Amino acid sequence: MSRPPEEILIRPLITEESSILQAEQNKYTFAVHRSATKIDIRNAVEALFDVSVSAVRTMNCAGKDRRVGRSTGRRPDWKKAIVKLAEGETIDMFKGA
Repeated sequence: MSRPPEEILIRPLITEESSILQAEQNKYTFAVHRSATKIDIRNAVEALFDVSVSAVRTMNCAGKDRRVGRSTGRRPDWKKAIVKLAEGETIDMFKGA
């Protein structure tokens, strides 16, 4: 079951750690669809950003328990992908801003 690339990549994750990975190792971090495979993620990044991907690493992140007063709830589980681009390739994350 193949999804369009816009549904596979949910959003880029911009954190201090991901900024360091981006600057030093040419790795970009994305929140992705829970059922996306590494091959799906590779194809989506290559299609949307017109770059060549050399490696994809994924991890399932558990949602956290949250409380507001007496009520308890849970944030949803999600999936993270770290994508390494080929040498000399870059993605401009803020070109629309």
